[in-house]
Amino acid sequence: MGHMVEASLKRHGLELVCASEDICAVPADVARECVCIDFTTPDAFKANYRTLATRFKAVVVGTTGWYDIKEEVFSAFEAAGTPLIWASNFSLGVNAFFAAVQRACEVLKGRGYTPEVEEIHHIHKLDAPSGTAKSIGVIIENTLGETPKIGSQRIGEVPGIHTATFTSDVDKLTFTHEAFSREGLAEGAVVAALMTEGLTGVHEFKDLIL
Repeated sequence: MGHMVEASLKRHGLELVCASEDICAVPADVARECVCIDFTTPDAFKANYRTLATRFKAVVVGTTGWYDIKEEVFSAFEAAGTPLIWASNFSLGVNAFFAAVQRACEVLKGRGYTPEVEEIHHIHKLDAPSGTAKSIGVIIENTLGETPKIGSQRIGEVPGIHTATFTSDVDKLTFTHEAFSREGLAEGAVVAALMTEGLTGVHEFKDLIL
């Protein structure tokens, strides 16, 4: 992901000031002038979020698996006055998928449809279900009023496939997003980084673009 973010920055004519696995190694004066794009691991983010909040100009977080401490994270950024944009998935296509699922739920609510969510990822992915699948589940639960069953598979090097289905006695509606690579995540994260200029507070990416 780091190399993909770097390539996306170059396409946008932006400078990569520092690439490091250790955020504490970034000089404080440099960090204060930079937006940090974090694609690490759940454990690393949980250990580092307070440092991110107090050292950097703004932070974009594409790491998932930390949502059990979401309120603590948000409070830390709000207390520090540091803008945070987070997402379970920064792909622009996935965020369009979120919007389509939400609209379908609005139409189908109360009309006898049973929702399900299925996600497939590469065998190296650490969390299951994926953060994206959980986000789809939240959208469905909040809009349709039904809690979907979420299934997960880990197969080879699959970048990511997410499917939401709505089944009734008379038909079945299916929405699928398939990523061909993880480049879309990097591109969306860079778009988010550009959006932090002049931004305040904590925001989910989909709320800023939809």
